[in-house]
Amino acid sequence: MKILGIALLSLALMLGALGDSRISAAEAESKAEKTPDVQTIVNKANLAAYYQGDDGKAKVKMVITNKQGQKREREFIILRKDVKDGSDQKYFVYFQRPADVREMAYIVHKHANVKKDDDRWLYLPALSLVKRIAAGDKRTSFVGSDFLYEDISGRSLEEDTHELIETTDKLHTVKNVPKKPETVEFSYFNVAIDRKTYVPMKMEFYDKQGKLYRVIESKKVEVIQGFPTVVKSAVSDLKTGSKTEMEFSKVKYNIKLKDIFKERYLHRPPREARR
Repeated sequence: MKILGIALLSLALMLGALGDSRISAAEAESKAEKTPDVQTIVNKANLAAYYQGDDGKAKVKMVITNKQGQKREREFIILRKDVKDGSDQKYFVYFQRPADVREMAYIVHKHANVKKDDDRWLYLPALSLVKRIAAGDKRTSFVGSDFLYEDISGRSLEEDTHELIETTDKLHTVKNVPKKPETVEFSYFNVAIDRKTYVPMKMEFYDKQGKLYRVIESKKVEVIQGFPTVVKSAVSDLKTGSKTEMEFSKVKYNIKLKDIFKERYLHRPPREARR
């Protein structure tokens, strides 16, 4: 953005020397900020959604509501550590409630390189079994909710093409089309991104027939330790009528997590995951 601002300033000076209309450095910078390219937008949105701080921790309450209004709850701790900002990450999810999922644990080693599949493991305490989640299962239900495994750790930007289709005073809307449509159930999805914070506020997924069938929304955003943070989100499945909400509390960043994202910690969760 700064480089572009300098380029615009140079152009302004040239026009002034030729006797044409002049624009100030501030105006040039403002113009550059108002019209970012789509790659800049999606990069910033990805950082805002998944890379706040070097690492982080939150307590999550999940409520799953079916079409009939029946509710199920899940409570868990989620830990995240960045290997490199905007690149590889590691996640640890430890379930605390209710009894049927208590002590279940989930680890993700997320790889930014699309040629390398993410590594995912799920520990099922009732069976004392560690199950490796196949790459093809990442777009399946996360512990019976309307969120998918891929929603938790994010989708690589390299998997889609991006097009800026609308800009308003508050939002940029980007259309994302999968480069390998045969590997996913959607034809494309749109993301509405806050222009000030770059936090993704709404995602709309369209099926192979072009019909909207799934919506993810950021319901509440707070600034925590200087980072705009989604503290309440919801996903709706328009085909089944089911809805899942997640509320995040006790959010902390830059807590200097050690490398506890190993398979052996699935059986014996670290202290950070239990408190």
